[in-house]
Amino acid sequence: MTSVPGVDHPEEQSDADVTLAARGISVNSRVEFVGDGVIVVRPSAGDYVGQSVVVPGDAVEIYWKAAETRRAVPADVLEVETGTIVRWRLKVTGPAEDSQRRTAVRGRVVLPVTAGHGAVELAGESVDVSENGIRAQFESFGVLPEAGASLDLSVMLEDGELRTKAEVVRAQARGARWLMSIRFVGIQEKDQDRVRRRVFQALREERAKSME
Repeated sequence: MTSVPGVDHPEEQSDADVTLAARGISVNSRVEFVGDGVIVVRPSAGDYVGQSVVVPGDAVEIYWKAAETRRAVPADVLEVETGTIVRWRLKVTGPAEDSQRRTAVRGRVVLPVTAGHGAVELAGESVDVSENGIRAQFESFGVLPEAGASLDLSVMLEDGELRTKAEVVRAQARGARWLMSIRFVGIQEKDQDRVRRRVFQALREERAKSME
């Protein structure tokens, strides 16, 4: 690989997304080292803590934000270091290219959420968030919404309310509470950027706590 940071590979000490397309998983990570065709990252595994997210031999894609675009490079997992600090050693397998794909990174963020379902307004809080949707817990009221049900969703971010149409992907009753996976529908790009910034903030905070 050539050695132009930010163009041919992500810069050291920058954020990058590692995506396993075959499993539909995207994990935010911190780039620790780049050299000799190898990229070493420290992942923030979020919901996948305690699980084998990747194993040696897995094919992944590494995405990062360059000056005016997003770049991506294919890689194979060489080694997975577990323990107090998790590291993945990734071997670059092809050239970097511009990418129009936006990976939806998910982070554990607790925010007030309300969901209008017909004449019913449900109140709750998020469990985790990505720019494409949320998982949230609500106080049960009426009939549990089915998959595909339309919602008028409001998420209270620190910089102001986000309102969007949404759709129920999955819903489970857990005693007096409902856990729902919800997909944003027709959300504006500027609002996706707001959510993404909040997710990356949460992942940075999570990483800082793990290093204490």
